[in-house]
Amino acid sequence: MYTRSIKNYRYGFTLIELLVTIAVVGIVMSIAIPNFTETIRSSRLTTNANEFVTSLNIAKSEAIKRGVQITILRSGATAAQWEDGWSIFVDINGTEGFVDDGDTSLCEVNSEGIAIEDCLLKTYSALSSGFTLRTGGSTYQNFIAYTPTGMSTVSVGDTFRLCDSSADNTKSRAIIINSVGRSRVQDGTTACP
Repeated sequence: MYTRSIKNYRYGFTLIELLVTIAVVGIVMSIAIPNFTETIRSSRLTTNANEFVTSLNIAKSEAIKRGVQITILRSGATAAQWEDGWSIFVDINGTEGFVDDGDTSLCEVNSEGIAIEDCLLKTYSALSSGFTLRTGGSTYQNFIAYTPTGMSTVSVGDTFRLCDSSADNTKSRAIIINSVGRSRVQDGTTACP
């Protein structure tokens, strides 16, 4: 009959194995964490840029669909600084300012079905802390408006600069709006605040 010898096995790690494992994990983490942080930052910039472009596209398509001027109005008190958020609304009088009579009824119409006050379509909250969204020139300091044809109400383009707290121009986003109101995003800007 075959007999198996029973050996005395010890389970666990030696101190050297544990130190080597910790050293390897430390090296991998020192390489991975900066890359992961950079990926998150880049993703947030892209998300914010896409959200702004989406709001431009919503305003343009609503202007065409409704046959009236649609305006995007920045929130906040400082001209050319859009990071505090913005609102999209039906601008029935083309005043580029939101007109509401202050009662609880929104988007009111008269007895003939004609709008008598502006109608809020969507509000965007402020960007996350550390992000800025600024205009490049004077064209869109306070508002962006689209006519019923889908064209911008101004015939001069502008560039918005979306930056994070690193203020690295090469890692920022430029949202370029051409003279007819069409927008596109490009990596890098000329200056960050």
